[in-house]
Amino acid sequence: MHRRLTEEEVKVGLNRTEGWALEENGKWIARKYRFASFMDGIGFVDEVARIAEELNHHPMISIDYRLVTLRLTSWNAGGLMELDFTSARRYDEAYAGFRK
Repeated sequence: MHRRLTEEEVKVGLNRTEGWALEENGKWIARKYRFASFMDGIGFVDEVARIAEELNHHPMISIDYRLVTLRLTSWNAGGLMELDFTSARRYDEAYAGFRK
């Protein structure tokens, strides 16, 4: 269940998740989201938290005024697994609701 993805599988996952990039030699994927207001960013983070709880997979979150950065990895697998990319796509869907 906690199988770490191969480099090729990570490439495929990145192709399906626009805007996400590899960090730390492929250990993490990360994306920055920009918002019209601080409170929109906070609303997004609240939705990210809801999704993370539903998936039982939690991102690292950084809030810098109107910019929210999410970073994902799977500690149990020692790197990225499919759940990281599933989470990323869910967060992107949530972000679509905040864009104006």
